[in-house]
Amino acid sequence: MPDFETFNESQIESLKKGGKILRGCLDYVATLVEPGITTGELDMKAEEYICDHGAKPGFKGYRGFPATLCTSVNEECVHGIPGKRALVEGNIISIDCGVLLDQLYTDACITVGVGGVSTEAQDLINVSEEALAAAVGLIAQGVRIGDISACIEKVIRKGGAVPVKSLTGHGLGSTLHQFPDIPNWGTKGTGATLPPFTLIAVEPIVSLGDNDVKAADDGWTLSIADGALSAHSEHTILVIPEGNIVIA
Repeated sequence: MPDFETFNESQIESLKKGGKILRGCLDYVATLVEPGITTGELDMKAEEYICDHGAKPGFKGYRGFPATLCTSVNEECVHGIPGKRALVEGNIISIDCGVLLDQLYTDACITVGVGGVSTEAQDLINVSEEALAAAVGLIAQGVRIGDISACIEKVIRKGGAVPVKSLTGHGLGSTLHQFPDIPNWGTKGTGATLPPFTLIAVEPIVSLGDNDVKAADDGWTLSIADGALSAHSEHTILVIPEGNIVIA
């Protein structure tokens, strides 16, 4: 089994600084979401914010990804490429972003409505946020990956949605994606056990329809196969002996 990456006090301070920049960026970009704005404009503003705060976009150039944000609209669940698409009243958009500071990555995502959205859409966003909050309440040294996965799945299914099974959370730190994978479904008491001072990105990705995805021609965007709405919420979390710290 691969090893968990763990972090010293200095690195944890850098992670906290990077996470603060990342969360500030997402909060700022969320205020810009309105009918008529393009996903490319949101991306430009996010890159400006991150650079103005002394960090670098964590996604741009990663495995060739061309942008600072992943902007996934409606049935798109992850890795949407920002561009000329203008948002429309009633859309929902997942805004996923990474920050690189002192050679350490943080990663977070929010899903927001564009203007007024349907009750169904808002309920789906709420389910992803509630599943993430439940996981945060559980994570600590000694917790197993399957415990986190089962917790997330229980909240998602209770909320009338389904977890997108092929997309998972992950470890991160000196690289953006590393051991362990953290599925949004699973069985309590299984999987690796979290050590102290490791970093994980937990990200419930939920659908109102299918749990399968299909790839777009751009080579990046993944959408729910049957066209159902999707929502995505994510925190970067530092595991500590007495619980955890939400880094971003």
